[in-house]
Amino acid sequence: MRAPRYDDRDMQTLADFPITRKWPPRHPARLQLYSLPTPNGVKVSIMLEETGIPYEAHRVSFDARDQMSPEFLSLNPNNKIPAIVDPDGPDGRPLALFESGAILVYLADKSGKLMPADAHGRYETLQWVMFQMGGVGPMFGQVGFFHKFAGREFEDKRPRDRYAAEARRLLGVLDERLASRAWIMGDDYGIADIAIFPWVRNLVGFYDAAELVGFADFAHVTRALAAFVARPAVQRGLAIPKPPG
Repeated sequence: MRAPRYDDRDMQTLADFPITRKWPPRHPARLQLYSLPTPNGVKVSIMLEETGIPYEAHRVSFDARDQMSPEFLSLNPNNKIPAIVDPDGPDGRPLALFESGAILVYLADKSGKLMPADAHGRYETLQWVMFQMGGVGPMFGQVGFFHKFAGREFEDKRPRDRYAAEARRLLGVLDERLASRAWIMGDDYGIADIAIFPWVRNLVGFYDAAELVGFADFAHVTRALAAFVARPAVQRGLAIPKPPG
């Protein structure tokens, strides 16, 4: 059965979204976040914590296959987290969004924070967000598969080594960028950092691939990652949504 679809032009309240039947909001006036504390998921929870936008988080359990439920698919037909519904969207109408990069841009615009105000800075920021979405995320994820998960059982290590080499190349791009600046865009922290550093953290932490990719060679990335993780809003966002109980 296909998931029910909606036309957001016909929706006036949060209750009109099918996803709210599976995850009833306790605070319907707040932005609703449907996520898990994965690299893509924490981008949005960190952004929400950094900006102070009121929100309510709902845990989408992969173990229970929540992401394949008709209610979740009605919000994101691509069955991936994170996704949001903002009851206070543009023009006073609720807005549903999926794809973490799109959500980061929306929250930056909504809050007026963590995005350069000038057009040149905005587009330069967006190019680094796209760099993460198109390169860092997919490549680091493949390293995780072939190094930590099912791929480590493969006798042929060429797939693992290919993605490890590409991850190392991407780290080199980041290291060169950070050699003369505190953050991706200079002195000011922003959405490009929020997009990129959860994936760097996952590569060397959860995926345990620091030695594989030679992470110690990238001193500037190491320094910026430590500064990122030390931020109070980042520490809070990394644990959202909280586990059951």
